[in-house]
Amino acid sequence: MASNRILYVCQEVTPYVPETEGALLCRKLSQAMQERGNEIRTFMPRYGCINERRHQLHEVIRLSGMNLIIDDNDHQLIIKVASIPSARIQIYFIDNDDYFARKAILHDEAQNFFADNDERAIFFARGVLETVKKLRWAPTIVHCHGWFSSIVPIYLKKVFADDPIFKEVKIVLSLYGDEFEQPLNSGIKEKIAHEGVEDENLSILDAPSYENLYRYVMQYADGIILASDKIAPRICEMARQSGKPVMEYHSPETPDLFDHYIRFYDAIQ
Repeated sequence: MASNRILYVCQEVTPYVPETEGALLCRKLSQAMQERGNEIRTFMPRYGCINERRHQLHEVIRLSGMNLIIDDNDHQLIIKVASIPSARIQIYFIDNDDYFARKAILHDEAQNFFADNDERAIFFARGVLETVKKLRWAPTIVHCHGWFSSIVPIYLKKVFADDPIFKEVKIVLSLYGDEFEQPLNSGIKEKIAHEGVEDENLSILDAPSYENLYRYVMQYADGIILASDKIAPRICEMARQSGKPVMEYHSPETPDLFDHYIRFYDAIQ
């Protein structure tokens, strides 16, 4: 069984945010794969609700300072890092005052979806990939968890496709029960196109619902994992009909859970 270099792009990782299904799985999966001899890098957004002092986040100066242009506006990319001592893993955080200073994750106090969640996801995707380039670390697998990471496969296949760092990469999408009801900002299609994505299928995002976002992104995946038993049935069916290899749901209590992941990684390469 060959070892992999796995880039985990996560919407949430515990203990930095509350213990959602995805946050727990990302934390355990990162540790399990490292313990099995794989090289891993794990990224998540530095949401404003994360207590930097308690979790000992610190800025990585050599990786920070780049400006990313989104919808014609400059936004500074700040990279922070922290360790989970019990797991002996590091977590990288994508930070920016415009997008991640607010003390919430994806919704305001009234539970309204942030109007700029589309731009926040775009910035996160671009920030992760630019940082991996700076690290000069070439992943063999990029595994995206949660809808907030779903811009990453688009950029890998369309913007960074010729970059030697990402040349051989395989993309895995993990789906969760994280469906949003309010659509993303209607300008998301133009913002993605503005980044250098030329694709006639972008028209799927004329109506940027959760379902359409995944309908579009699945075409860029090499494999799809049903990581929750709370995924809407129509989304599961869409994954099964996509023509991509699909790993069906396994309970977190499954004794050999992470061996299923390794076999799936091996199968798509």
